[in-house]
Amino acid sequence: MAGTQTGTQESAQTYSPAYRTYILVLLTLVYVTNYADRSILSTLTQPIKLEFNLSDSMMGAMGGIAFALFYTTAGIPVAMLADRLNRTYILAGATAIWSAFTALCGLVTNAWQLFFARVGVGIGEAGGSPPAHSIISDLFASKSRATALAIYALGVPIGFAVGSFVGAPVAEAYGWRTAFLVLGIPGLFLALLVAFTVREPRRGLSDIQAGVAVPAQTDAPSLKTVLTFMWSQRALVHVIAGATIVTIVGYAGVNWNAAFMMRSHGFTLSEAGFYIGLVAIIASTAGTFLGGVLSDWLGRRDVRWNSWIVALIFLLGLPASFLAFTTDDTNLVMWLLPVPVFVAGAYLGPTFAMVQNLVGVRMRALASAILLFIINLIGMGLGPWLTGLLSDMFAADHGKHALRHALFIMGFINIWGIAHYYLAGRHLSAGYARALKS
Repeated sequence: MAGTQTGTQESAQTYSPAYRTYILVLLTLVYVTNYADRSILSTLTQPIKLEFNLSDSMMGAMGGIAFALFYTTAGIPVAMLADRLNRTYILAGATAIWSAFTALCGLVTNAWQLFFARVGVGIGEAGGSPPAHSIISDLFASKSRATALAIYALGVPIGFAVGSFVGAPVAEAYGWRTAFLVLGIPGLFLALLVAFTVREPRRGLSDIQAGVAVPAQTDAPSLKTVLTFMWSQRALVHVIAGATIVTIVGYAGVNWNAAFMMRSHGFTLSEAGFYIGLVAIIASTAGTFLGGVLSDWLGRRDVRWNSWIVALIFLLGLPASFLAFTTDDTNLVMWLLPVPVFVAGAYLGPTFAMVQNLVGVRMRALASAILLFIINLIGMGLGPWLTGLLSDMFAADHGKHALRHALFIMGFINIWGIAHYYLAGRHLSAGYARALKS
């Protein structure tokens, strides 16, 4: 069973490569359920909208604000506990909560019940990534941390693909409520595996084993201390700003791409679910994994590339993104849409790693929660809702194609994010050195 080691046992703690790999794979599977449960609503947008007679802006709020507001708010106190208590138990409990509430979404009878069930999913998922990021950072040294966190972040595209591949056909065959039940139950079993098979690692273990001088174990700093330190790290401010901005666009696509293919290109629900799921499993998985690998590989030569590779990938993806939402050629769209999906995943591994590398070892879970608080409150909260609002505004002039115009306009926001990732790279070296002393 998981447990916190102390004294000489803690300083001598070791993990075999096979066991570290097992933990990484298990935490990634947990994140798959996390993201599948989070994103399933996007696949089921059309049938839910029709049954409850909701507007696009209300569906955007259901997919964004209902989840993001409580997900982000609960994340801070949960992460503070994770910097002080056993992270494996916190993660296991959170997994059980979000899985149970996802299943509960399948039992609702009106829109408000679904709204509040989604709030419950958000509260549970607040305890997911912060402790997981912290555990992974203690098991994988900085030279391979972006790759390890990118593998963990594969939970995003794989989870989204699971939501699409499973959710759409189940919804068509048995109704959208059954899709929630099918996706929610597996997480309860993974919660048990985390609780009973993952041992709590020593804080800063991987850095110590890599020969890095880590300050002696002390009480975790206060929220005010962590916020003050993070604000003083110029690279970290730019990383979080860049991640927040590109997440606005990313969540717009996550929540509306399936509906876009149905409205502007005549796809059925199952066709849109299959196509979007296929794009996620191939393009987004590749982007997420390669973003982390390239960040580690180039960063060994010049740490500035930890951030600059994100800026470069997003810059190269802009033309395809704009064309995908302006052409009427369905075949061309099917080839183009994977490009912005590939790009949207590339920031995850490098960003998670840079945040972990730019704070002290006792700040890592809280720093991760603060990152997720900001990017999800703004990105997840605003991205789907703003896109839906623009779509409603354009509906009078563009009818069923209003959504494509909204998604096209949203793409320009990425240019702002690119600038922040470039500026972050200029301050990374000094920021890393300062974090090791904190």
